[in-house]
Amino acid sequence: MPFSDYSTALVTGASTGMGAAIAERLTKRGLTVHALARNGERLGELADRTGAVPHVVDLTDTAAVEAVVDGLEVDVLVNCAGVSRPGNLLDAAAADVDELIDVNLRGLLQLTRLVLPGMVARDLGHIVNISSIAGLYNFYGHTVYHATKAAVHQVSRQLRNDTVGKRIRVTEVCPGRVETEIFGRNLGGSPEDMATAWEEFYEGYESLTTDDIVNTVDFAIEAPRHVNLGLMEIMPTFQVPGGLVFDRRG
Repeated sequence: MPFSDYSTALVTGASTGMGAAIAERLTKRGLTVHALARNGERLGELADRTGAVPHVVDLTDTAAVEAVVDGLEVDVLVNCAGVSRPGNLLDAAAADVDELIDVNLRGLLQLTRLVLPGMVARDLGHIVNISSIAGLYNFYGHTVYHATKAAVHQVSRQLRNDTVGKRIRVTEVCPGRVETEIFGRNLGGSPEDMATAWEEFYEGYESLTTDDIVNTVDFAIEAPRHVNLGLMEIMPTFQVPGGLVFDRRG
């Protein structure tokens, strides 16, 4: 039972959505969970609810991240933090391009770089990268997001090469549409935007839920220690990759 092999986890993007749900599950599995995010209020709520150790930190601030992980022996790293922006490269703002690269890719690389040597030294660890089907398939818009997630896909593969011969597992989870706040945040983040996003992107669809993603991560970690589940693509039954068609049934 691999969960019994591990004692400490670190989860990024832990204040909301999939990150918060994964952090909660890992605490229930008996791990000490260090939860990283920028939203201190929501991190505090998570800590009160689950006992997770909150760290209010911007993932793009490498020095601050180094201070958080200094001295930690992280057995399970879940790279869940991510941002998205609507539109394509023709109308992308410079700041949006930089933020997507900094959070989705640079932050993931830097944190993994800091945590991985300890896993190698202990000959034990599991890295879970929450990516997206946007890293595997092309569809209209979100060009920079696609680029960062495609990079995460390659990083996930390469980490297996970097650690060959060590008992370190790497799992990339590539979800389709999941019921989170991401579309509402893309529209602006106000309560009205959230309601509009829900009606447009979720109402009448059988979307994935955060529980579906949490159960997928749980399954990957719980697999026998000699088993590495490298790429897990999870989509709603009515969503298909060819043209990214998603059928609506109300």
